[in-house]
Amino acid sequence: MRRDNLTWVSEFVLMGLSSNRQIQAGLFVLFGAAYLLTLLGNGLTVLLTGLDAQLHQPMYFFLCNLAVVDICCTSSGVPQMLMHFLQEKKTISFTRCATQLFFSLAVGGTEFLLLAAMAYDRYVAVCDPLRYMAVMGRRCCAALAVVSWLVGLANAAVETVITMRLPTCGQNVLNHVSCETLALVRLACVDVTFNQLVIMASSVVVLLLPCCLVSLSYAHIVASILRIRSTGGRRKAFGTCASHLTVVSMSYGMALITYMQPSSTASAEKDKVVVLFYTVMTPMLNPLIYSLQNKEMKAAMSRVLMRSSETKL
Repeated sequence: MRRDNLTWVSEFVLMGLSSNRQIQAGLFVLFGAAYLLTLLGNGLTVLLTGLDAQLHQPMYFFLCNLAVVDICCTSSGVPQMLMHFLQEKKTISFTRCATQLFFSLAVGGTEFLLLAAMAYDRYVAVCDPLRYMAVMGRRCCAALAVVSWLVGLANAAVETVITMRLPTCGQNVLNHVSCETLALVRLACVDVTFNQLVIMASSVVVLLLPCCLVSLSYAHIVASILRIRSTGGRRKAFGTCASHLTVVSMSYGMALITYMQPSSTASAEKDKVVVLFYTVMTPMLNPLIYSLQNKEMKAAMSRVLMRSSETKL
């Protein structure tokens, strides 16, 4: 494709993680197993939340949304990565590349915003427990979830359009495992100052502001916990937030380092690690951290299995 004497390519070649066939076979098994565990863990979270009435609470409503985001996130890149491990030439069409970029940006931004909504939920639960159900009603929860999804989708649409419009002057080799914003911007053969500004603005909206809201919520939570006199009460209050704080630290930490750094210090290899962390590790670990070690979730699993066995009888 040519436009204004600048060249746009019809497909991209992904360099991936390694060109060694044995290493690629090992990575196929490793990432394939991680993908199946991700689908199983997050799918189980969605299923239990839908089937068990006792989990129809604000916290589990947000966990269900987060599980859906994690399934979409890992499915946006891992199946293609697995296919490329078995292929000699790792190509992806321009349209598929744009689609992958859009969905990965959409679910990534939505996850950061959902984590901020969950921090607010924990803030109300710890700091104003008597009004918790009144404040975190169905309308409030639905509004927070809808805003998270809409902002994530809108941000992804803007960033995808301005990124895919960049000409590459015939260059189509991406030093990455998937179509990712920073890798595509590096491939451009024109000035990318505007794109860098948009990336920075996007990072502020879907990353920095939610991170500040999470920090503010936890500052109030910690202050409230410290006012609790009994050790048991403090431990219980902290236990309600520990899993969320763990996921927040993992998610926001690496993203802030990657997307809020100067472009001159950016590294393609580090970008690969970050993308693999978000598309493989985080979606796989979230159900383990949040749901499957949760007593209420285990009890819900027992109730669902019991009802299932009674129905068969």
